[in-house]
Amino acid sequence: MYIIPAIDILDGKVVRLREGDYNQKTEYDVSIAEMIEKYRSNGTDFIHIIDLNGAKGDFSNQKSLFEIIKKTEMKVQYGGGIRTIEQVTNLLDAGIHRVIVGTQAITNPDFLPQLSEAFAKKHDYANRIVIAIDVLDEVIKYSGWMESSPIKLMDYVDKCLSLGFFRFLCTDISKDGKLGGAAVELYKKLLEHSPMIKLIASGGVSSMDDIYELAKYPIRSVVVGKAIYEDRITIEEIKEWNLKALSSI
Repeated sequence: MYIIPAIDILDGKVVRLREGDYNQKTEYDVSIAEMIEKYRSNGTDFIHIIDLNGAKGDFSNQKSLFEIIKKTEMKVQYGGGIRTIEQVTNLLDAGIHRVIVGTQAITNPDFLPQLSEAFAKKHDYANRIVIAIDVLDEVIKYSGWMESSPIKLMDYVDKCLSLGFFRFLCTDISKDGKLGGAAVELYKKLLEHSPMIKLIASGGVSSMDDIYELAKYPIRSVVVGKAIYEDRITIEEIKEWNLKALSSI
């Protein structure tokens, strides 16, 4: 299991939200470029970047954010307001390693079938699509976690798998930003239902003890944010762990 450090962006600043609530944010006194360079200089080769403005349909961060991303040699897993197949294609063509799709995949029933068809002959691109599943009490949330979907969690996973998408980023919103431990039981349910998925865990990780607990299960990687900013997990610990886990990413 690989650890992927996270950078969440809101109004051009590095932040972390609590339970997905934009009104419960912690701002950090570090620029996006400085945070990326901090990770890079300490041997990190993969980062997770979410544009929280983009998740709500505000793309004011994108131009400056992409200028910064273009300058890094690290692999970037990016999400936040991806609404069209053209956007997905352009991001992958531009060198974004993985693109996260969430709201559009849930609200537009034609989006995933069309995306699947577009990448049917581009296996590498299909492998670089991440399906975001943001969950609160097993209810799927979208649009920056402000709206609820009637689609049942496992039914949605089955639909995505049937279309050739198998990499999922699953966040338990009740855990996110609280440093209270990861949603192990939720991940166990998902893996028992669909053992073939490539699962990325997200939310609640507070220490390396949580990492050890998650590593007991066939989870491919885990996104860690606030625990790093609050000095509960060091970049050196991440580097040491990841050197042993390169084959799982």
